[in-house]
Amino acid sequence: MNAESINSPEHWALLVVPRLRVQNANAISSPLTWGFPAMTAFLGLMTALERRLGPEWGVQFKAVGVICHDFEAQVTTGGFTRAFHLTRNPVGADGSTAGIVEEGRVHLELTLVFSVRIASARLDDAERQQLLDRVVLELAGMRLAGGSVMPALPGARGRRPKPYLELEAEDELAQRQQLRKLARTCLPGFALVSRDDLLRARLAGLHAEGATGATALDAWLDLSRWNHRAVQSGEDGAVTWQTDGRVGWTVPIPVGYAALSDLFAPGAVAGARDNRTPFRFVETIWSMGQWVSPHRLRNLDDLFWYARVEGDGPHTTYRCCNDFNPSDQALETDA
Repeated sequence: MNAESINSPEHWALLVVPRLRVQNANAISSPLTWGFPAMTAFLGLMTALERRLGPEWGVQFKAVGVICHDFEAQVTTGGFTRAFHLTRNPVGADGSTAGIVEEGRVHLELTLVFSVRIASARLDDAERQQLLDRVVLELAGMRLAGGSVMPALPGARGRRPKPYLELEAEDELAQRQQLRKLARTCLPGFALVSRDDLLRARLAGLHAEGATGATALDAWLDLSRWNHRAVQSGEDGAVTWQTDGRVGWTVPIPVGYAALSDLFAPGAVAGARDNRTPFRFVETIWSMGQWVSPHRLRNLDDLFWYARVEGDGPHTTYRCCNDFNPSDQALETDA
């Protein structure tokens, strides 16, 4: 980019990286959940990508949307009990078997949609292509949730959609048309959105049912499982089993971290990974998410996740936030 582009007014744009193949990503997303990588991994990728590009490209990253097209967990498939495929560690110096730290892995195919601020709305085709080529080059050498970004499969390069950069539409109607265009290129696939509202509603429901001592953890566990209830009906007292309904394809997910201590000065804690950065002990924050087909979304904000820091001292939270609006009833039946 030239100096004129960098100094010109800034505009919001969509940077879309379609059909990204990731091998051996981390499938153990928190101490209590497994499956799709935590959203913190994608926000971390976004931050690392912005730092690698550097200020000379005039691009600032704000949020990221994740659409999953393929999910292949590296687990055994027979029966109800699953086990991860583990690698054998080398034997110890004395010839004994070394301890194994269980690592869950998954192969993924993703579309990443970044909301970015670019330095100029008048980027010509050559400048846009230079930026896209640099983004693809940087991503090829990066890790996503501990997994390796893989090149296109042989023979599939001609059919693989290319990354693109376009300005975000300003009015609501044009933005919906832009979202529909994006959704068509992402099918088949599902976008992960936040459903904090389900957790609040279920907690209120437990209190209304008489479980006055129920906590948010009870509500989260209730939403994280299939609940079967025995229902007695008819004059003969016959009992039938019924399964509680679900609001679409909902899943328990980690959404960030809550502080457990004050902030320590750099180097004050022995064994810290980085002695130049302040250190704080934290624990995982859990909530509920929902997989929604992108053609059911109504606004771009429904797709994007962004970081938010709230509170201070030992009450600080580092949250991954998403502004999905479940008010559209059509979304309530998505499964």
